[in-house]
Amino acid sequence: MSPQEAAPDRAPPEALEQETIRRVAWRLLALLMLGYFCAYLDRVNVGFAGLTMNKALGFSEAVFGFGSGIFFVGYFLFELPSNLVLNRVGARRWIARILLTWGIISGLTAFVWNEWSFYGVRFLLGLAEAGFYPGVVLYLTWWFPSRYRSRMMAFFQSASVISLIIGPILSGQLLRLGGWGGLAGWQWLFVVEAIPPIVMSVVVLLLLTDRPLHALWLRQEQRQWLAQRIDAEQAQRETVRRFALGEALQNNRVWWLTLVYFGQNVSNYGLLIFLPEIIEAFGVGYGMTGLLSALPFVFAAVAMIVWGWHSDRTGERTWHVAAACFLAAAGLAACMLLQGRPALMMVALIVAAMGQQSIAPTFWSLPTAMLSGTAAAGGIALINSVGNLGGFAGPYAFGLIRDSSGSNAIALLALAAAPVVSGIVVAALGHDRRLERIPERSAHA
Repeated sequence: MSPQEAAPDRAPPEALEQETIRRVAWRLLALLMLGYFCAYLDRVNVGFAGLTMNKALGFSEAVFGFGSGIFFVGYFLFELPSNLVLNRVGARRWIARILLTWGIISGLTAFVWNEWSFYGVRFLLGLAEAGFYPGVVLYLTWWFPSRYRSRMMAFFQSASVISLIIGPILSGQLLRLGGWGGLAGWQWLFVVEAIPPIVMSVVVLLLLTDRPLHALWLRQEQRQWLAQRIDAEQAQRETVRRFALGEALQNNRVWWLTLVYFGQNVSNYGLLIFLPEIIEAFGVGYGMTGLLSALPFVFAAVAMIVWGWHSDRTGERTWHVAAACFLAAAGLAACMLLQGRPALMMVALIVAAMGQQSIAPTFWSLPTAMLSGTAAAGGIALINSVGNLGGFAGPYAFGLIRDSSGSNAIALLALAAAPVVSGIVVAALGHDRRLERIPERSAHA
């Protein structure tokens, strides 16, 4: 007698899989996306604050770029230990802690008074936020089989793009509060936008679930199917090669992937931090600067979800990452040829944003296909922490080039070189499909 005949009310394997993944996605992705929305809001709102803060505090473009980017130095120092702690104590408590501390420190940015206090608060903000993004990347490997991860990463990553759509509009309006309550507009920006992560820390503590077997909001057969599927994939990866933590941190492929991620962050944060100033140079006010700064990310939100879905559908990873890198570079480089033509330059910035935001959802399928357990926690944190130093290099380089040349377009051209290198490296590395092949009998265990 077949299992279906013995238990006619039991869902067939395909239906069980689809229902389980759908329920997990609706439950967990919403929480994670709200957290990442807050992260990006607090990470890049400094770009809008700089429109008036720089003049008020006497910051040069280089000082502002250095201070904006030093966030990633603190992020780098605490990223690996933070992710190892998350792997040990669970995502629920640790992500809640991260949200609470970065919300408080982000609000304190409103009260900096000179360049060194600015550097200090941005550095502390990096320490506080360290571990959130790689922690989520690791967390998704606990809940979603490999065939779903690019699209789920795309949905998660879309929260950052939504933040980049809503954030500039909100920030542009907050800058108009100058003088109210004795605070300048840029100070109100930091105070108001620090509240959401503090609220989300409580929500995450109450609602996030650490592992599938703990998910009482799933039926027992769903919990068992998901846990067995995840375990089967981990066993398959470890059959090909099981990495200890030390081996993962010394692995050449992990370091090449780190270089890829570094390059995409150089261009990503160089553009994000200075986009409001690039748009303001078109001769528009704060309100219109907010609207136009959001426009590239409306297109990027659609592009990244379609790109992640297509990667999962075809099973191809390498060229999806490389093509997105080359598209971002092309958009940035085109700005050099379009100086003095704001409408066409906006089109180029839209193209750059579409390519840039489509990189990460497919990129993370590469390291998570080869690492598991503690090695995954450490390897993902290593790639993210060292790679995010590009978030320091990009804004600082942009500020230096802008100060010396007086040209946004030349600075954007310099940023374009980084994703070109990333695209070439990832194309040369390729993707080992053996690491994702799960035996048929295990697929619906």
